Amino acid sequence: MKNKMNGAPGHASHIFSSLSILLAGGMWGTMGLWVRKFSQEGLDSLQILSLRVTLTAFLLLLFLGVYNRTLLKIHWKDLWCFAGTGICSIVFFGYCYNQTILLTSLSVAAILLYTAPIFVMVLSRFLFGERFTVQKMAALLLAFAGCICVTGILSGDHAVSTTGILTGLGSGFGYALYSIFGRYALERNYHPFTVTFYTFLCAMACVLFLADWKPITDFAVSSPSGLCYSIAYCLVTTVLPYILYTFGLDHVEAGKASIMATIEPVIATLLGVFVLQESISATGILGIILVLCALVLLNK
Repeated sequence: MKNKMNGAPGHASHIFSSLSILLAGGMWGTMGLWVRKFSQEGLDSLQILSLRVTLTAFLLLLFLGVYNRTLLKIHWKDLWCFAGTGICSIVFFGYCYNQTILLTSLSVAAILLYTAPIFVMVLSRFLFGERFTVQKMAALLLAFAGCICVTGILSGDHAVSTTGILTGLGSGFGYALYSIFGRYALERNYHPFTVTFYTFLCAMACVLFLADWKPITDFAVSSPSGLCYSIAYCLVTTVLPYILYTFGLDHVEAGKASIMATIEPVIATLLGVFVLQESISATGILGIILVLCALVLLNK
């Protein structure tokens, strides 16, 4: 990967990329608000995932067809990169995360999901030669401790089954794989739009054979409001954040990017408090502060 961090232009790109990653994490943090609507309409987790990846693939295809068709061109020998981001990450992560939610509490599922930065930093050390510095380790510990506090796991007694732990760690590992395979794709000089589109195209090819599509089409096609809600959901929680995050990976190390994305549970917690009128404890406030400290430490 070309070094884009030398000099003033490179520094500006790094700042913009960091902001892109933070904005992506914030958008992902809104997902719970959207999913509640789909659950009320009778869609299960796999159907919500299938709607998300399929509609996203079509929206990106439409956008790229108008914006720049040349971005749809790839070398077939690089298809494994997009199968990695789409199937190994998006589909595998989504399935494991949903299973963990069914087997454990939401707080435990969130904590196990955010083992992702650990996987990213370890894999990036061996695959990309990224330095495992004291600063990164300190930021990682702060972010993970913050996630524990934010989700409230310290305030209750959670008995977690072995299966729940394994699927939870699987969700974290799958979540981490997007940073890894996305980095490989960017090193082959693919545009972030190209990476994002083929990620969801591969994910769509996988879920087409897994979900019951009748409830999905009944909701998304039967009424203008359902279709508009579905499109807005995909834009806010998928199309825009994945493009922003993939762009950020082109200028920020994968290990740092994965830690910066831990702003997601912070945003989710704040939305729960101010939008859904959920309570937050002093421990939760401490968690938000810890995550913000981790982000500042990474970007000094």
